[in-house]
Amino acid sequence: MKLSYVWDKATPEAKVIILVLAIFSIFAWAVMFTKAQQMRRAKRLNHYFESEYRGQKSVLGIYDRKLPVDGCPLFAVYQDGCTDLEGRLRNAEGGRKTHVSIKTMEHVKRSLEGAVAREALKLESGLVLLAAAVSGAPFLGLLGTVWGVMDAFGGVAMAAQAGNRADLAAMAPGVAAALITTVAGLLVAIPSMFGYNWLVHNLRVLTVELDNFAQSLASRLETEFLKEDE
Repeated sequence: MKLSYVWDKATPEAKVIILVLAIFSIFAWAVMFTKAQQMRRAKRLNHYFESEYRGQKSVLGIYDRKLPVDGCPLFAVYQDGCTDLEGRLRNAEGGRKTHVSIKTMEHVKRSLEGAVAREALKLESGLVLLAAAVSGAPFLGLLGTVWGVMDAFGGVAMAAQAGNRADLAAMAPGVAAALITTVAGLLVAIPSMFGYNWLVHNLRVLTVELDNFAQSLASRLETEFLKEDE
């Protein structure tokens, strides 16, 4: 009952700002849900893939089996590195060489670094909307509040000039209606802040895992395929 009364007393500008904040909130919750699902799935698939990878006698064992693992960041890095190495191992007869040079291995390492960067960007995509909600929603709410308070005081001043009674009872509805935009802004920003911090933490963990795996993979590739005398 109180909220409906305050909504009725809100200015058109405040209502527009509240509707904008509502749209922000819908998108922010959608991003938080989808990114949480994506990161949880990535963690689960990474765990399964790493267990399988460590059980392989040859570093190219999983690659040779041509297994598709969609949504697994570690597999995407592994696939890019092995594909690059495979292309450099192929000889003119279509067979596979047993060793590559140091220069070739450096190219493979750069391919791994690029794959890590691409996967990190995929995981990070969409977080900018949450950051915008965290930083922008309170300011939108404050804008609506300042605007509403300005209108409320303006209305009181006009009423006083017209000889009407201007007291707290006349001013309170307008001020209350103005404050609702700040409340709406905080209701958008606070959940977005917690969601953003949680997602950023998980993103950092996954990125470190990707870096560590890429280094481990490069070391294993060097052990199996690097020709030491070149």
